[in-house]
Amino acid sequence: GPEVVNRFMGYTALEMEADTVQNVSSGQAMQDVQNMVRGHDGIDLAWSGLSFEENKSNNQALLLYLVSIGFIFLCLAALYESWSIPTAVMSAIPLGIGGNILFSYLTGFPNDIYFQIALLTTIGLSCKNAILIVEFASLAQQKGQTAIEAALEGASLRLRPILMTSLAFGAGVTPLVFAFGAGAASRQEIGVSVLGGVIFGTVLVLLFIPLMYVLVRRVFHGRTPQDKV
Repeated sequence: GPEVVNRFMGYTALEMEADTVQNVSSGQAMQDVQNMVRGHDGIDLAWSGLSFEENKSNNQALLLYLVSIGFIFLCLAALYESWSIPTAVMSAIPLGIGGNILFSYLTGFPNDIYFQIALLTTIGLSCKNAILIVEFASLAQQKGQTAIEAALEGASLRLRPILMTSLAFGAGVTPLVFAFGAGAASRQEIGVSVLGGVIFGTVLVLLFIPLMYVLVRRVFHGRTPQDKV
């Protein structure tokens, strides 16, 4: 029999250490280990060290997203002294996040700390693009234009700045997509996920945020006589 029997909480335990191979992230490796253990009765798995901290952080991800979104909303509400403008801006977040999820799913990257960093980055980028449109639309409407006219003018006036900043940002993260060498998997994952968020957070924001602005303004302020005509 074995010379030494390790126990944890009174149960027979086996401590293992492992490292990932090239182009495999730690989150993906942890998920593979969990899938291997899940099919065997009487065997449980517990993480320690950095793996424990990474697994713990995954459980806090939803709270982190909600806090960041809530903080952005409250800052915009205080800045513009309005609830409708932040609501229109916040509607851009699902558009950008959809790109993160789709690109990560198509490339097979897992939901780990690198994916979460990319999500937070995309949230900020999507809100920035939406703010450029919504702010100019709000100023145009204060000058007497209808919500539809103001939304169209805001999108057309801010088209070039949005495209320039988004193209520069996308060009900056593109080298990460083609990273190689030690630790390439983590850089590729961030690059792919952020690039998907940039594409969706730019194209869809330009298409749908003017519409969302009109809908939100009508919900909060009703239809003006010009809008009805």
